[in-house]
Amino acid sequence: MKTQMKIAATIGTVFLVLIGAQAEQITAKRRFTPNEIASLNHHGAGAGTSGVAGITTTVLYGNPEKPGLYTIMLVVPANTRIEAHSHQDNRSATVISGTWYLGYGDRFTDKDLKALPPGSFYTEPPGQTHFAQTRNEAAVVYITGFGPTSTTYVDDASHSY
Repeated sequence: MKTQMKIAATIGTVFLVLIGAQAEQITAKRRFTPNEIASLNHHGAGAGTSGVAGITTTVLYGNPEKPGLYTIMLVVPANTRIEAHSHQDNRSATVISGTWYLGYGDRFTDKDLKALPPGSFYTEPPGQTHFAQTRNEAAVVYITGFGPTSTTYVDDASHSY
């Protein structure tokens, strides 16, 4: 009985911490024009990205490394290929510019890629492997998830982010 009470107390404490973190994020007001987004801190690969060199990440909301809602902007250079990988959190994405080619599965295959032009939407369910690429133009993608996030590659566990 004491063990059950300790477990219940621990779960309750964790729940309150998560609720507090979520409440803090819900009240955070963020609004940016494209020019203001351009002036934000851009960095290379980080939590929730593929880790591929050349991709620029900007955190627009929250923190993908901590519990809670987050949105990141990825700028993916032309002719970039991202091998099959998955994320631990449930994510959705919108293509802002360029054409983003996305496929689901454990192996990168051209036949499974779908061209997603600006305005397209897709999801990355937790643990669902997917792969992507750009072709002759860069792409900008906004990804929203509920952190913490991670990236795990199918063929190279040491390449996890």
